Amino acid sequence: MQLHDARVVLTGASGGIGLAIAHALCAAGAQVLAVARHPQALLPMLKRYPQHLRWVAADLTVENDRRNVLAAAQAVGGINLLINAAGVNHFAMLEQLDDSEINAMLAVNISAPICLTRLLLPLLKQADSAMVVNVGSTYGSIGYPGYASYCASKFALRGFSEALRRELADTRVSVLYVAPRATRTSMNSAAAQALNEALKANVDDPQAVAQAVVHAIAGDRRELYLGWPERFFVRLNSLLPNLVDRGLRKQLPLIRRLSEKPENERPKS
Repeated sequence: MQLHDARVVLTGASGGIGLAIAHALCAAGAQVLAVARHPQALLPMLKRYPQHLRWVAADLTVENDRRNVLAAAQAVGGINLLINAAGVNHFAMLEQLDDSEINAMLAVNISAPICLTRLLLPLLKQADSAMVVNVGSTYGSIGYPGYASYCASKFALRGFSEALRRELADTRVSVLYVAPRATRTSMNSAAAQALNEALKANVDDPQAVAQAVVHAIAGDRRELYLGWPERFFVRLNSLLPNLVDRGLRKQLPLIRRLSEKPENERPKS
């Protein structure tokens, strides 16, 4: 896909990876409908790229708001690129979460992108060539303690991407699944940052992830897994999961201790 010809709906556009992708697309000449609940983080770009960037207010877990996104896409004459980059995370052991937190994570990370994609598919199919991009995670391929609900949502997003790609194989709409590793965003709690530091994990800047994503879009890729040795561990987990089990069990005391830090506790009602 030629980025200067892209007409994009981009979710999660006001923070982290989504904001960096919005900047990279506008700089490449794309027309971007940036979907976010609040515009504050987008204001500098809205001033810098007034001909390329528009903000659409939406809570993607709400059906009427998703229909507002559809209406905005129709108003600009259609789209040929949907990027589902909105997501939430919570580093905590499963028993530390309540039902509302689990349901909220699943609603944003998997229900919203599936429902929005279904709603926008007729528009995408009208384009000469189109693409759906789902931003997942390395944790969509490796189940990691302290992230059980998050992993569940990203495993589901990876499966959705694979099935949708096959479902659309006889159309002009392709599907790209992106799996970043740890990324330096405000979505990470202090406890999650402490875990990354203790494990000496590689952490990417959102701008680096965004550049990799736009290159993958331009190259009509099907999958993009970022980082080494993370790509190796994804492969190892698929071939020798028992070996990964033993390695992660050694990290459990550290993971449990950091997940119980005060800043990671839920407010008491």
